[in-house]
Amino acid sequence: MSVIKYPFITEKAMMLLDDNKLQFIVDSRANKMQIKADVMKMYGFPVESVSTMSTMKGMKKAIVTFEGTEAAHEIATRIGLM
Repeated sequence: MSVIKYPFITEKAMMLLDDNKLQFIVDSRANKMQIKADVMKMYGFPVESVSTMSTMKGMKKAIVTFEGTEAAHEIATRIGLM
């Protein structure tokens, strides 16, 4: 079972692509290590860090920073965001 539900796409999220970051809505019970492992398994890029927060709608959002310089752009292209 994947802890990642879907990518979170907003104008701010698209600006974070330049900083090599992507945002995802994740399972509310998932911790940072589970999110990191799931992103690495799904997309095959090393993850530098994961930050989590709750949205105003009560969902859990993860901001994932990747180690590679173009990893976020590559993943966004793969999943059809760009």
